[in-house]
Amino acid sequence: MGYVIWVSIIGVLYIALLELSKNVIAGWIVGVVATLAMIVYRLFFYKKGSGAKNLVLAMGIFALVLVVTYVVTGPPVKRVPAVDNKNPDVTDVVTVKQGKVTGVYNTDHSVKVYAGIPYAKPPVGELRFKEPMEPDSWDGIRACDKFGPMAMQTRGSVLYDSLSHILGWHDYKVKFGDEYVEEVSEDCLYLNIFSPEKKSEELLPVIFYIHGGSLTTGQSSYSEYRGEDLAQKGVVFVNFAYRLGVFGYYTADDLKEESPNGTTGNYGLLDQIAALKWVYDNIESFGGDKTRITIAGESAGASSVNALCVSPLSEGLFNYAIAESSSVLQKKPFHTFRSYEEAAETGAEVRAEFGVASSDELRSIPAEKLVQTKTQNSAMTLDGYAITEMPYITYEKGNNHEKALLNGFNAKEADAFLLSTKATKDNYEELLAEDMENYAHEMAQVVPADSPQRDQYFIIDALGDAKGALNIAYSAMWFTYSHYLWNNYMIKQGRPAFEYYFTKKNNSLSNYHAGELPYAYGNLWRHPGLYDEEDYKLSEIMQSYWINFAKTGDPNGDLLDENGQPTGEKLPSWLPRTEEQSKLIQFDTEIKMIDDPNMEIYKVIDKFMDAQ
Repeated sequence: MGYVIWVSIIGVLYIALLELSKNVIAGWIVGVVATLAMIVYRLFFYKKGSGAKNLVLAMGIFALVLVVTYVVTGPPVKRVPAVDNKNPDVTDVVTVKQGKVTGVYNTDHSVKVYAGIPYAKPPVGELRFKEPMEPDSWDGIRACDKFGPMAMQTRGSVLYDSLSHILGWHDYKVKFGDEYVEEVSEDCLYLNIFSPEKKSEELLPVIFYIHGGSLTTGQSSYSEYRGEDLAQKGVVFVNFAYRLGVFGYYTADDLKEESPNGTTGNYGLLDQIAALKWVYDNIESFGGDKTRITIAGESAGASSVNALCVSPLSEGLFNYAIAESSSVLQKKPFHTFRSYEEAAETGAEVRAEFGVASSDELRSIPAEKLVQTKTQNSAMTLDGYAITEMPYITYEKGNNHEKALLNGFNAKEADAFLLSTKATKDNYEELLAEDMENYAHEMAQVVPADSPQRDQYFIIDALGDAKGALNIAYSAMWFTYSHYLWNNYMIKQGRPAFEYYFTKKNNSLSNYHAGELPYAYGNLWRHPGLYDEEDYKLSEIMQSYWINFAKTGDPNGDLLDENGQPTGEKLPSWLPRTEEQSKLIQFDTEIKMIDDPNMEIYKVIDKFMDAQ
């Protein structure tokens, strides 16, 4: 019986491996049949003492069958369906500049989703490393029922991804129908539109969302920023893919010379502007008001929002800005922005890595090979076309485009990025000096290595360690300081600015980087069991703030119901930033105005930036 138990355990573990690797169902069937065959052989055909060699041979065949099956039944590559419901109903035909499209309805017909609409020509072949061009027109009716491919990017194995959702997000679900991997392609310039089915007497405000991912990863199909719930509440929501990594931010002088606009290094940013221009030109066909567009983004997406606010190419294309957990307003940004000289130097490293003398030669290298570059192409640059001067200078002149700003950050922004960093009292200042240089000692005095740790209400709950102190310092340096700057510029310009601090704990990403996304964009329901009643209540409030802001530039007003109608209940008062009012709103079980806990840290960073 021991043999039967062990074979059964192997069979179960094998099926679990197939599930985590998203192998097709045929693999499961072979695995079950092979396991049962081994058990039957042992119970009915194996004779003790006379068939040992046969048993070893059978076990070898069993192992070979499992290995071969695992390989040949690997997940196919597919595009992600626009909605979760099977065989969704098709919408009426909508006409855009390039042709006619149809979308699909969600389960209850409250929202129409048009996924995978091309907003530019595929940036492949001769169009690699060039500004995006207007998309080709098409004949007939284009069925927009699947998200476009992810932009070219490296990614881990499917097994690793599944394990990360088990151990990190805690949202892994065993289900049939997800036995595939999402397509990755250099041909990625597609956008998605979520619009309410309910007819409105007037055109609706638009939220144009830019995904994050350090400008090297990410996809528009990600569940945390899909727009079904916001659309149902009365906005038109748009998200999209743009070129990433070496395809989006490779920089070279020869490309600058061949460009009719004298640009290089900001292809991903130019894609974002092209998508925004397409939306401005076409969104009325989907019920959206092109004069009431709010650009929004998180992490590198928020840095991109900041870049759009200063780019001369986006002037007049939007009204308001929502930025979550990043910007590029520092005099020397810590990430997602670099000098042209640094960008060009990295470009030279790319050419040397692939053994070519020119950027044109790089165009002949397969995308699957080029994406494996060892260089870091994760930052915008000062190209003189999309960005004509350091962003902070544009703000000092008052030439930024946003008329109002909703922005903020989370309690534990840097923690996930520093997981592998070994911090001790002995090397603490050395680690700070990697970014703060000569101001590391002063930073260590403001945030000592043995700083008392703060829970989400800023109450001392335990004596901390160097790692916890490093997390606090870097959360401010990398993420929150940029919002301090942004709000101060808006105050000086007399423009409305509303700042938040997300501290709500939960069973998923909690209040770490990106933890606010499913709350603000209404996607908690996609993770049953991970969020409680308090979470859903906070999500309804945050969605109402976001929608009110998109409508008027002010998040205050009524709490909205699931159909976007005022409930009669006023939202907690969110005071704008002024010279006299420096508090921000805390998003938690209790929503209230509080002091920014990082003000003393900002003073040190101010000194460091002034020295630059």
